[in-house]
Amino acid sequence: MSTTLDRPSADSPTRSGTGVDRRARRIKGQRTERFTAVAMFLPAAALILTFLIIPIALTFVLAFTNTRLISPEPGQFIGLENFSNLFSDDTFWASLRNTIVFTVVIVPVQSAIALAIAVLVNSKVRGTTFFRTIYFLPVVTSIVVVSMLWLFMYQKDGLINLLLAKVGIQGPDWLADPQWALFAIIVMSIWQAMGFHMIIWLSGLQTIPAELYEAASLDGASPWQQFVNVTWPGLRATRVFILITITIAAFGLFSQVNIMTQGGPLDSTSTLVYLTVRSGFQQQQTGYASAISLVFFVLVLVVTLVQNFLTRDKEPRR
Repeated sequence: MSTTLDRPSADSPTRSGTGVDRRARRIKGQRTERFTAVAMFLPAAALILTFLIIPIALTFVLAFTNTRLISPEPGQFIGLENFSNLFSDDTFWASLRNTIVFTVVIVPVQSAIALAIAVLVNSKVRGTTFFRTIYFLPVVTSIVVVSMLWLFMYQKDGLINLLLAKVGIQGPDWLADPQWALFAIIVMSIWQAMGFHMIIWLSGLQTIPAELYEAASLDGASPWQQFVNVTWPGLRATRVFILITITIAAFGLFSQVNIMTQGGPLDSTSTLVYLTVRSGFQQQQTGYASAISLVFFVLVLVVTLVQNFLTRDKEPRR
C-alpha cells in the first residue's frame, strides 16, 4: 500500500493564512511610513504656515487698510490710498533709486572681485588655506560688528581719512555727505560678503577637470585664453547661483543702513527694506508698510523673471 504526502493545496488555510498575514504586515508597514512622513512634515509645515504663508496673506490684506501697529481701533479698508500716498512720497522714490543703484553696482563688482580671489586661491601655492580663512572671516563675523567697525573707520578723523591724508588726499566725512554715503556702504558691503561668494566660485572651479587645462596648455593657450575658453564656460551653473544670491542679498540691504546712517543723510542711503521697517515699526503705519512690501515683492518678482529668462538653458536649433 503506497502512501503519499499530503500537501496543502493553493487555497488551503495554511497558505491563505500566510498570504493574509503578509498583506496585513504590508498594509501596516505602509501606514507606519505614512504616519512617519506626516509626523516629519508637520513641524516644517507649521513653520512655513506661521512665518511665510500667513504673513504674506496678511500683507496683501493690510496693504489696503489704514491699520496701525498699536491702535485701539481696528483698521478700515481704504482701497488704493496707501499706494497713492506711496507713489507721491519722495522718500519712497529715493529708497527705490538707492536700492536699484546698490544692486546694479554690487552684483557685477562683488562677483568679479570674488571670482578673481577664487582663481588666485585655487592656484597651487603655499598658504592658500590661510588666505581662504582670512577672506572668509568677514562673512562669519556679525554684520552688526562689521558695521560698527566701519562706522568708526568712516568718521572724519577715522582710519580711512588718516590713510588718505598720508598721500595728500583730504577725505570727506563719508557717512555725513549725501554724495559719498551710499558709496561708503557699497564698499563695506562688498568687503563683507565677497568671502562667501569666493567660496562658491572656488567650489565651481574645483569641479572643472584638470585634463581640460592640460589640453589647452598643449594647444598653446595662454592663461587668459584658458580662462575664457575653459574656466568661464565651466562655471555656468555657479554663475547662475552667484547671480541669484548676490541679487537677493542686495535687494535686502538693511542692517548696514540701520546701524551706520539710519537712511540719511537726506535719504541718500534709505532702501525699500529700511523704509518698510521704519514705517511699520517706528512710525507704526502697518498698512503703509504693507503697501511698500507689495511693491517690493513685485520688483523682486520682475527681476527674478528677467534673471530666469537670461540664464535659462537655450535649446540648440534643429
